[in-house]
Amino acid sequence: MTRKEIAMENFKKGYNCSQAVVLAFSDLLGADESFLLKLSSSFGGGLGRLREVCGSVSGMAIVAGILYGYDESSAQEDKAAHYGRIQEMAKEFERRNGSIVCRELLGLSEKHDAPTPEARTSEYYKKRPCVELVGDSAEILDEYIKAHPYK
Repeated sequence: MTRKEIAMENFKKGYNCSQAVVLAFSDLLGADESFLLKLSSSFGGGLGRLREVCGSVSGMAIVAGILYGYDESSAQEDKAAHYGRIQEMAKEFERRNGSIVCRELLGLSEKHDAPTPEARTSEYYKKRPCVELVGDSAEILDEYIKAHPYK
């Protein structure tokens, strides 16, 4: 299976959009899956269902941060390079989907949503593009990693 397919299956198993993407790359991250799932758990539904930046885009950023991120507060060049790679991936997601904002991707008019997630029924999957969005994020990140090997 491709990472895209793994991420999509993760979402179908009930993981949130961010977790689905992060978990698809867990073999590269050198961390326990439980830790990675907890780390990415807050970003579902556009950050705790606030419907802001798509959780799958946040998942891309989490993985990219672990693989390519900087850890020195004074590393201005590293910081700029890292932000550039995050913007590059986010722009590609936006090119494919028209936005990186959850509520816009879902066609929602309200900025914030109730904290309780919807049940994952067949109707849920028919009205939500989330499976495909998760797949796009995983594919974009996988392509980036292949083009830019990490240390």
